[in-house]
Amino acid sequence: MSIGGQREGQAVRTLFPTPSVAATVHPLDAFRQEASRLATAAAAALGHTGDLPVLESPPDPAMGDLGMPCFTLAKAMRKAPNAIAADLAKAVPPGRDWVAAVAAAGPYLNFTIDRKRLATAVLADPQAAIRAQPKGVKVLLEHTSANPNGPLHVGRARNPVVGDTLARLYRAAGYDVEVQYYMDNLGRQVATLSWGKWNLDPAKLPPAARDKVDHDLVRYYQAAHDLAKSDPNVAAEIKALVEELESADAKLLAKVRPVYESCFQGMLSSLTRLGAKYDSIKDESDVVLDGSVGKTIAALKLLPIAGIEPDGANFLDLSAALKGQKDKFFFTRKDGTSVYATRDIAYHAWKATHAKASANGGEGRLVNVLGEDHRLQALQVGTALDALGVQRPTVIFYAFVSLPEGKMSTRANRVVFIDDLLDEAAERAYEEVRKRRPELAEAELRAIAEAVGVAAIRFNLARIQPEKPIEFRWEEALNFEGDSAPYLMYAYARSANLVRKCLEAGLTTTRWAKAPMGDGEAKLLGVVARFQQAVQEAVSANAPHRVAAYAIQLAGAFNEYYRDHRVLECEDADEQALRLATVEAARHALLATLGCLGIPALAAM
Repeated sequence: MSIGGQREGQAVRTLFPTPSVAATVHPLDAFRQEASRLATAAAAALGHTGDLPVLESPPDPAMGDLGMPCFTLAKAMRKAPNAIAADLAKAVPPGRDWVAAVAAAGPYLNFTIDRKRLATAVLADPQAAIRAQPKGVKVLLEHTSANPNGPLHVGRARNPVVGDTLARLYRAAGYDVEVQYYMDNLGRQVATLSWGKWNLDPAKLPPAARDKVDHDLVRYYQAAHDLAKSDPNVAAEIKALVEELESADAKLLAKVRPVYESCFQGMLSSLTRLGAKYDSIKDESDVVLDGSVGKTIAALKLLPIAGIEPDGANFLDLSAALKGQKDKFFFTRKDGTSVYATRDIAYHAWKATHAKASANGGEGRLVNVLGEDHRLQALQVGTALDALGVQRPTVIFYAFVSLPEGKMSTRANRVVFIDDLLDEAAERAYEEVRKRRPELAEAELRAIAEAVGVAAIRFNLARIQPEKPIEFRWEEALNFEGDSAPYLMYAYARSANLVRKCLEAGLTTTRWAKAPMGDGEAKLLGVVARFQQAVQEAVSANAPHRVAAYAIQLAGAFNEYYRDHRVLECEDADEQALRLATVEAARHALLATLGCLGIPALAAM
């Protein structure tokens, strides 16, 4: 079967010999350092010794690779920004390694990298060009954490995709990452599901949508939920169950655990199929049982902004931070019991301590991925954490996913689940792959279709900024020619297939340095060199869509090189080695980029 690309955790094969000395500074970092040095020297020559503006990407890429805006220098240097940029360009001293050109363009002082030198550095050690140095920072990233009461639905499909992609990006950027699922096992959803499972006759329930445990159990939840609306006795029984659960009664927890854990296993199988993985699971009941919630309530009561209602309910006055959005944040009910948000505060206090303790003396960071409907609660919890002096998490909010009406489900009036989306994606991908590769065996067609289908969903949900809403369209997700997952996968398959053929022909990269570096190689390898830059920028902004955009750029650059620079047909041995080395470096970068996006790297499509 020709679907076996690089596996996670497996060392990356390479045609290049291992360098004797590991690279300590990335070529682009060396370029930035040199550009900064030259700008400082030029400013000093003009009599300015103060701080200079930060180097950034010019507004027009044709102007250069780094630019320094001169607006903030106008007051100190008593000139217009355009004149300052022109003077600085003339004052830049000679003696350059990485900077090929310096020029003024309006109010910008722009620097262009020596692209052929950059390309040579990439080929000298392609792994160093895409590898990050360990940062010594522990990131505890929580995503999805859906209530274990039924299958995951399409509306929230973005949570595991954004969360898992961010985890992959943080790891690629050199962070130590722990991905955690917070199990809400004390809430009304678990109580309702458990009551339904214990009291309802399955023969009287609608049939399960599919033979999968979470689809089976959601029938009990839905029926019990509906009964509680119409039958006061059922509502009272479920309410009593909720109250018992919130106290983390050990016997009751032991009784409900098999129910919600079975449901979670079904949910987890869907998440695993989508490519999302977890390192740990934290139960909500843990922070009750270990006394954290009690300590949190006691600490909240001591805050200057704490208050108490006549009925005994405790609250925080968050009017200074929330500005009219439910200024009173209640952290206990009138009977003194905790609410979900209070337990969430205790959980985040535990996370902050856990992340720092796991960092081995380094820094600990908290990252959460939440739906846009959680903004108010996240603001309340974050403000309370600030008041307690506890680390507040960085929260990435995502807008929900919608589907064009009538495009997905054939079952009227039913929620569309992630399982439905995955099945539909695999089936549509199968039809496309079968048309393109009719000679493949059925099992191989299905395996490729599953990989393409999952990749199509992930990329289509990751490529848009999380805060922007998405209407999922198949014609975009499964477009084999446009900006899509199949397009990226084809680029990698092409590179892997070409490298395989070259190896079979006995070709090596050992003579690449004997051939003159061409513009084609410099262009592609320049994009390869920007992999780590794209990753670091995406992590800094918690913006996975930035790496999705880089992936399209990289695949496009490779496809252009592949079209214009034949390797096997090249008659000059040195030139052939250079071309093969360039393809192999691009293959490494494509593999790493697909890995960041959770897209399978297939050896053939």
